[in-house]
Amino acid sequence: MPHLEISGLSKGYGEGAARTEILCDINLKVDEGEFIAIIGFSGSGKTTLISAIAGLVEPDAGGVIINGREIAGPGPDRGVVFQSYSLMPWLTVLENVSLAVDAVHSRKSRRARKRLCHHYIDMVGLSHAIDRRPAELSGGMRQRVAVARALATQPEILLLDEPLSALDALTRAKLQDELALISREEKRTIILITNDVDEAILLADRIVPLTAGPGATLGPEFQVALPHPRDRGQINSDPGFIALRREIIDYLGQVGSERERSEVGPGREPPQIVPITREAPPRAYRDAARATNDRRYLEFSEVTKVYPTPKGPLTVVDGFDLKVNQGEFITLIGHSGCGKSTVLSMAAGLNDVSSGGILLDGREVAGAGPDRAVVFQAPSLMPWLSARENVALGVDRVYPKASAAERDDIVTYYLERVGLGDSMDRLAADLSNGMKQRVGIARAFALSPKLLLLDEPFGMLDSLTRWELQDLLLDVWKRTRVTAICVTHDVDEAILLADRVVMMSNGPAARVGNVMEIDLPRPRSRKALLEHPDYYAYREELLDFLEAYEGGATPDPEHLDRIRTKRAARSAPVPLRATA
Repeated sequence: MPHLEISGLSKGYGEGAARTEILCDINLKVDEGEFIAIIGFSGSGKTTLISAIAGLVEPDAGGVIINGREIAGPGPDRGVVFQSYSLMPWLTVLENVSLAVDAVHSRKSRRARKRLCHHYIDMVGLSHAIDRRPAELSGGMRQRVAVARALATQPEILLLDEPLSALDALTRAKLQDELALISREEKRTIILITNDVDEAILLADRIVPLTAGPGATLGPEFQVALPHPRDRGQINSDPGFIALRREIIDYLGQVGSERERSEVGPGREPPQIVPITREAPPRAYRDAARATNDRRYLEFSEVTKVYPTPKGPLTVVDGFDLKVNQGEFITLIGHSGCGKSTVLSMAAGLNDVSSGGILLDGREVAGAGPDRAVVFQAPSLMPWLSARENVALGVDRVYPKASAAERDDIVTYYLERVGLGDSMDRLAADLSNGMKQRVGIARAFALSPKLLLLDEPFGMLDSLTRWELQDLLLDVWKRTRVTAICVTHDVDEAILLADRVVMMSNGPAARVGNVMEIDLPRPRSRKALLEHPDYYAYREELLDFLEAYEGGATPDPEHLDRIRTKRAARSAPVPLRATA
């Protein structure tokens, strides 16, 4: 008999014509001690499913059976960790965990309950912070408290609803390791809702995709036969991991493409409108810059940023040097706090340079301007305006000599290119996060900028929506070949997008630590890259680089040389199949 069984579960919201079917005929059997990862697109009903298993949502049909008995609401046999930690801000770490333990294990002695709390707080590595309150903890530490609280109630089944999705890559990796350890030591039945394929493979025994909503159901299962414990660096070289990862990504990509085709009509050819001509520098200046302009279109020269603090000056970026060719796509990667966003904001003219300088097309960057378009992690739209009106704000300024019809043509074209042909007139406030970011991308490209700057543009999105927008970004970029710099934490995103990946050393006083040229031809598709063995060689170099700088370390040049040499040795001269 399975430990947990979901039988014919369906759930919808609303009435009549406004009703939306979220889940349809969900069936799943889970054995005791099994670790199941459920992956799916945003809006596919993952949280509704986990809430139904937890007994927090009543299904319209079917039900959830645990140990042969159908559940009828929440119970101590299920512990839940949501994406938001929901801690009591006035209580310490110990008190937050104790609150749950005292409620569930009221019959245990006070000493036994205290022992439980301390055991699980220690397990998630928070013994040193046991008397701190949530306001004194980082996001990763708060999520550790939530995990400890759920485990300390000693549930039979642990339900994890995207518990790590809001965390940076390094913190996420540490918590993944802790969940893997808990799975091995506690032998609990675990269901993890995640949007991260690598996370699912690293942790789970079985991966079950949830198809795109509305009316989502479970897709084909994928068995993860890799032995435990799994090391993210080592499995990157495992043929079984590579094959499984490609199989899952291919399946999800196919589902995503089918969904996109059903929602978005065919695009049009771009309108032929010339943007505003900016004032040119003096002729002598142009003549002096002409010889190097294409090869040094954007140049960071000994760029340094210093912030005053009560303890004295803090150098965040120290001597950042980089030359970027016209039309080149650069990705910038490194651990949190290494100054990536600071470099980007200085290039945008939103943050002053303390020393050194930045030249764009022969002119020094001094303040913000329409020749540089920025896409932030949060798209910063005017919520009371429609998608069309948000894009038109910039277009009207950059194309003052164009007719109203021509400007509208530009707005329409780019909104259609990002898949919003049917949503142009919807208010920004009514759009999902993914749709808002599509508007932000359309707005940036519509300005016809000299330089496109992207600061973690997909960081707030699930990885499946992120894939869609990465493909969309590449599709629009290949038509414009605008010079671009993208800050990212995502190794795969860095490789997919870039001509060169610039890896930064740890902050403070961060600088360029390594530059990796991505020698893979364009146009690129995720499918073709995954089939190319060099892709995993590049991936391994980035993972090794990040590991070398983990925890604030400063690796010696010989160590970095060994990382580069290992990648060069692994690379194979296999041609990449280009796809338009």
